[in-house]
Amino acid sequence: MKWLAALWSIGCAACLMTSQAGTLGTMAPIRSQAESKAKTHSARSAYILHCAGCHGMDGRGVSQAQVPDLRAMADFLKVPGGREFLIKVPGVMGSALSDAEIAEVTNWMLIDGIGRSPPGRFQPYTEKEVQEARRSPLVDVMQSRQALINLMRDSSAEAALSK
Repeated sequence: MKWLAALWSIGCAACLMTSQAGTLGTMAPIRSQAESKAKTHSARSAYILHCAGCHGMDGRGVSQAQVPDLRAMADFLKVPGGREFLIKVPGVMGSALSDAEIAEVTNWMLIDGIGRSPPGRFQPYTEKEVQEARRSPLVDVMQSRQALINLMRDSSAEAALSK
């Protein structure tokens, strides 16, 4: 009898949700200028709210869904064009974060948060740099990424040969 009462209450909750949202499974319209209801006070919190849903708490990503692993993102800083690439990927460009917040989160990921530390003397990203990057988005993300990965492989091979 308790299971019947539980089933009834679940059904009532579903009916209420359906009447409020229209049809179950529909998404609320996206409002590009909507203020976040989840205020964050740290770059880590912003990462959790805006990045971890796809990339995971540890930055591992999901290769089957073509969500890249962020743990080696510092490697992109070793090749020409890699720095710009990191802040021009769709997840960054389309983010609801401000330019300053994107710089802050990216710096946290590289310095304190996820994966390897940046090579040598790392120049932190700035709000202005992110603002400029948003003016010229990538045309073909996968092609750009692959070209940078090829550069990384070539420079690794050259370094190994020179030893």
